[in-house]
Amino acid sequence: MSTSVQAPTAARPSPRAEGQPRRRPRSPLRWVPLAPATILLLLFLGGPIGYCVWIAFTNMQLSGSSSTDFVGMENFRRAFADDDFRNAVVLTLVFTLISSILGQNTLGLALAGLMQRASKLVRTVTGSIVIAAWVLPEIVAGFLLYAFFRREGTLNAILDWLHLPGQNWLFTLPILAVSFANVWRGTAFSMLVYSAALSDIPKEITEAAQVDGARGRQRLWHITLPMIRRSIGTNLMLNTLQTLSVFGLIWAMTRGGPGNRSQTLPVFMYDQAFMKSLIGYGTAVALLLLLIAALFSVVYLRLIRTEV
Repeated sequence: MSTSVQAPTAARPSPRAEGQPRRRPRSPLRWVPLAPATILLLLFLGGPIGYCVWIAFTNMQLSGSSSTDFVGMENFRRAFADDDFRNAVVLTLVFTLISSILGQNTLGLALAGLMQRASKLVRTVTGSIVIAAWVLPEIVAGFLLYAFFRREGTLNAILDWLHLPGQNWLFTLPILAVSFANVWRGTAFSMLVYSAALSDIPKEITEAAQVDGARGRQRLWHITLPMIRRSIGTNLMLNTLQTLSVFGLIWAMTRGGPGNRSQTLPVFMYDQAFMKSLIGYGTAVALLLLLIAALFSVVYLRLIRTEV
């Protein structure tokens, strides 16, 4: 019985033996071009942020005290025990829910959908009107809406012409008035985001669904919204972060009043830090506002990453 001896298989040449160039080790000098920008960011961004964090743990005041002492968590304990701070947190969430999550987001999507079906003239006129409110400076928009909602303002004049009773909207419903003002000013951004998202949806998909008998509401819920889900999450995140920091609009219209019925966290922070000279306490409130914004960001980022 004969045995056959198999020849040893030749080893495959490594990619390096096939003539591929050897990877050079990364040189630390590659970071040299980024050094000036990094130093400037640390100096003008990281430095002020770190200084503000330190101030939040002190009793620094603009006037009335010649020394600044480290007080630890005292400012944060004071905030959570302060009824005005808790009221500001609630009003901030209400303001964000009404004007950003429900108002700007929903109205922007509706306008984007309607403008896709409208004529070129209607799209041009509507887009110009909506975007004009967006490009106005915040303080100018605040004074315009103040003139609209005040007792002798445009809204009451319209209601009087319709033989309907008017009222002092900035006194009776201040948080709703400033929420409507923020919707009027910020809807353009949502409209532009959703217009771009809707234009990317293939027409073949919606036409096939229409042929299969899907109604408009069914196409919206099962086709349009799932396909622009990431745009919805991104728009909600950006709108929410912008709304949480709105100050000039509310300050121009109500200054947080009457009393504290429209005093959101940015207005409360400004009042404590600069009107009452409590810089340390006001900065602590600012850090808490930053924490709220971070929580919203985490929720929206998880919404964007979650697959349908």
